[in-house]
Amino acid sequence: MNEESTTNTNRFWGETTAFLALFLDNVGVLIFLSTILVCTFNYPADIILTRMIPGTAMGIFFGDLIYTALALRLARETGRTDVTAMPLGLDTPSTIGIAYAVLGPTYVATHDALLTWHVGMATLFLIGIVKIFTSFFGSWIQRVIPTAGLLGSIAGVGLLLLGFLPLLEIFNEVIVGMVAMGLIFAVLIGKMQLPGRIPGVLAAVLLGTLLHFVLGYAGYLPEFKAPSFETKLCIPFFSLDFLNTLPQSIRYLPLAIPFGILTIIGGINNTESARLAGDSYRTREILLTEACTSLIAAFFGGVAQTTPYIGHPAYKKMGATWVYTLATGLLAGICSLTGLLSLLVGLIPRAVIAPIFLFIGFEIVHQAYKESPESHSPAVSLSFLPVVANLVVIILSQFLDAASLTPDKLPHRLQVLHSTLILLSNGFIATGLLWGSMLAFLIDSKSRLAALCTLICAGLTLFGFIHSVQPTGEIYLPWQIQSSTHYMIALAYFIFSCILLMLKEKR
Repeated sequence: MNEESTTNTNRFWGETTAFLALFLDNVGVLIFLSTILVCTFNYPADIILTRMIPGTAMGIFFGDLIYTALALRLARETGRTDVTAMPLGLDTPSTIGIAYAVLGPTYVATHDALLTWHVGMATLFLIGIVKIFTSFFGSWIQRVIPTAGLLGSIAGVGLLLLGFLPLLEIFNEVIVGMVAMGLIFAVLIGKMQLPGRIPGVLAAVLLGTLLHFVLGYAGYLPEFKAPSFETKLCIPFFSLDFLNTLPQSIRYLPLAIPFGILTIIGGINNTESARLAGDSYRTREILLTEACTSLIAAFFGGVAQTTPYIGHPAYKKMGATWVYTLATGLLAGICSLTGLLSLLVGLIPRAVIAPIFLFIGFEIVHQAYKESPESHSPAVSLSFLPVVANLVVIILSQFLDAASLTPDKLPHRLQVLHSTLILLSNGFIATGLLWGSMLAFLIDSKSRLAALCTLICAGLTLFGFIHSVQPTGEIYLPWQIQSSTHYMIALAYFIFSCILLMLKEKR
């Protein structure tokens, strides 16, 4: 085999591996979105498969096509043939967060599937607006807010919602899950190669799915359901109907703002990572693309935001160029229109995809500690705690619903404990961000900035942006609430702030 043939073969495998990694990442996010809503909240699968998924895929379609065009332009400007496009896909932490904190609770409270879908679209719309606005101030936000605060709260989501909850799925189908986990950990964490250069993620998906159906048809999986191979056109239509639910969706601003900011910060970091790898993209174009495609997806029925993926240098090492993003965008669009994307989501078992989320969760936690100063590690850890409360509430709610129990039927002590968990859980992303920032400022002896963080907590508590006293987590005007709990928490934060202001800062 001559040198040119070897180069072409390597490039083919590089493009194929990169395409499979990016495409399956996105499919995995959609599988977990569907699983959470159907299995945890009993949300109708039909709306997810025929409306949410096709609409969400529009963000991937437009985003990857634009990133492909940017790569082709850079190749033309530089005269190089090895330019690698920025990878774009669905943001995993915020998708899981929206499923657990927005879509699920809305459906439980209203039992209206259509309204829940529109609230999800409206929340994504708010995230898109936040992203467009912050794309012009991303660098400033990155300088002002400590990394421990910015990344710590999302690292908590990574460890607990992307780590622990998928681990339950692995043990629900332990043979399937362990086989997939062994392959994915060996390839993605151990950096080992499979025989014949077979992509590890593809091998895990194929072998795990095969095992799932063999064990299922043999009667060893109690929850196994024979799949339906029916497909139908799922054309996502442009609609403004969801804008009517904006007043109900404002309560989710405490989620929309941090998630929007964090993907913008991530976009800045990923663009810099691409520059160091040899591909200099214009940061503003990368950021506005992810912001606008998130916004566009909302108008087509989408409920999950797009973002540049971490790992441009890894895709470059694979030998990928602009072909893999073009293939991902086109296939996501075509498969969503024809219903094949929904079919894939229904066919691939959760236990197969779960180890990928474990890996992503580990990477997010690693990044939070690595990018923060070593002295700020307690601040990163503190940011996890509100997410712990959210995880406990998610699991506890499933047991209470299954037992047809309402919190007022619990013993008094457990009622108090349940209320406290709800308070800590509501607005958990914003709470983690502010707590982590406060402690990071304290560690650096910047007591005034730390006091400002606690004062902001006091103000947000009064209106329910964090620690909402409402079980649904909605925001409110302070005088509309009969309970005095929000005043007590705000007063506690205010006293905390006064204590910090009395401390003398080091010069």
